[in-house]
Amino acid sequence: MNLTNEDYNEILAQYDEKQLELDHLLKERRQELYEKIPEYKELDEEITSLYAMRARLLIRGDEAAILPVSEKIEDLERKQKLLLTEAGYSINYLVPQYSCPICHDTGLVEGARCRCFKQALTKRLYEKSNIKNVLEKENFSTLRHDLQIGEDLRLFEKAYAKSVQFVEEFGTTYRNLCFSGTVGTGKSFLSNCILNELLKQNYSCIYYTAPTLFDTIANYKFRHVQGVMNPTDLLYTCDLLVIDDLGTEMTNNFTISEFLTLLNQRNLAAKSTVISTNLSLENLNDTYSDRVFSRLFANFEICILSGQDIRSYLKQMQNRK
Repeated sequence: MNLTNEDYNEILAQYDEKQLELDHLLKERRQELYEKIPEYKELDEEITSLYAMRARLLIRGDEAAILPVSEKIEDLERKQKLLLTEAGYSINYLVPQYSCPICHDTGLVEGARCRCFKQALTKRLYEKSNIKNVLEKENFSTLRHDLQIGEDLRLFEKAYAKSVQFVEEFGTTYRNLCFSGTVGTGKSFLSNCILNELLKQNYSCIYYTAPTLFDTIANYKFRHVQGVMNPTDLLYTCDLLVIDDLGTEMTNNFTISEFLTLLNQRNLAAKSTVISTNLSLENLNDTYSDRVFSRLFANFEICILSGQDIRSYLKQMQNRK
């Protein structure tokens, strides 16, 4: 599951289209005002001339002459606003209404890609995956609390509470979660609940199973598939990264090294990660290096889950009907 250069260019084209549409709309509105309020056009021309004069004064460094020109501009702009309201228009009629107020629909902020651009990329990745169908079934509204009992239920409720808190504090508190436990105890389900909620809040979120994640990185680095974007650009910087089934990938020096780099980069950027794994804490330490395990233990809240395999149980109940 890769993003291609074609995906990237299509999103760039969408930004160009937004800017052209907005520019066209403002030109139409300005022409409308010129026709209905001739005095508005006269003021516009005078203001434009004064801005040019002020620019020349700034270049010459004539600070004494700048102030009266600026005051004249402000006075004329006040008159324009009055003309608009008297004609029944909003004073913001010619103020651009950007879909992203941060980058003004350019996709760039100080030379770097804006958060909205990353959202567009992760949305494209989301559309390419099958996770959308999963999230329709696995979310907080479909979550059940009657499938475990005793200590298993207590652990599940604790993990559920941490998941809810994670979502509520997202964007204000940097946190990471790791769900560890036996098969079918709700680890992936809770991860998907978090993913679903944050996608609805328009955060840039990426979901990968561990095997697909490391295969995607390896394909880019070693197989040089033409037209494929570098996946780490988004993996290091997206708002939320969900890694499902950690430990089911082929573990080797490459995957361990890439996993450590991924955790380090996301930690440096204070970007949250949610991991689910069937491995116990002891197995995590044995499977990965001490450095990786220390990163997990130091920067992640570990939620242990136990009990019956809920998926198998529900399937048995369904077959009995």
